[in-house]
Amino acid sequence: MKRTILTLIILCLGALLAVSQAQNSTSDTAQQMLVEVSINKVEDVAYWTSDMSSDQGLVSIRRFQGAPREKEPLNNENAVSAQEQDQFVLGAKVQFLRRADSSFAIYPVRPLPIEGLTKTLSVWVVGRNYNHMLKAVIEDYFGRRQELTLGKLNFMGWKKLTVAIPPSIVQDEYHFTVKRGIKFVGFRIDADLKEAYGTYYIYFDDLRAVTDLFEEYYRDADDMPDSW
Repeated sequence: MKRTILTLIILCLGALLAVSQAQNSTSDTAQQMLVEVSINKVEDVAYWTSDMSSDQGLVSIRRFQGAPREKEPLNNENAVSAQEQDQFVLGAKVQFLRRADSSFAIYPVRPLPIEGLTKTLSVWVVGRNYNHMLKAVIEDYFGRRQELTLGKLNFMGWKKLTVAIPPSIVQDEYHFTVKRGIKFVGFRIDADLKEAYGTYYIYFDDLRAVTDLFEEYYRDADDMPDSW
């Protein structure tokens, strides 16, 4: 009899715990408004620049007409206008001067702010099947720079690379309700030592983010902005 009562108590506690977890999960989901946005379509080469140590190699960039065939327009974009405005990609050409642990960077002329709390970053890339490593450089809420690994470039053709933003990266401060989020600083490519020779080509298109805009969307209309 005691064993039966003990079993019933354990089952009841387990059911209560499951209900509590489900309620918390529902509450967390209800407090989010996830939206995929285009940070930069990489259309204007004048807005981008490149950098590489002069003793490692030379890097240059230019734009080319084209787009990934599998890329789909965002839900909030008009398909026709999006196609008209998304006609070019950014290409980078690297000429290694010597085999070494080298790297080069492709970055906008100024950091690109991302509104809300960013969950993921993604970009379409042509990697040319090299073992080089692509990283995204970002600034957190306090302007501290960090690198996030998007992945190896060991594939042919276009591929969408995505990285999740870890919770350790600070994107807001509880005293303030404006200017949340991070900034995209640029791309860093770490060359694989065995393949850091000759000429290397890489192409980019449409840098996107999945971000939570709940607080931005539901902020009180009469709230004062702390931007003066």
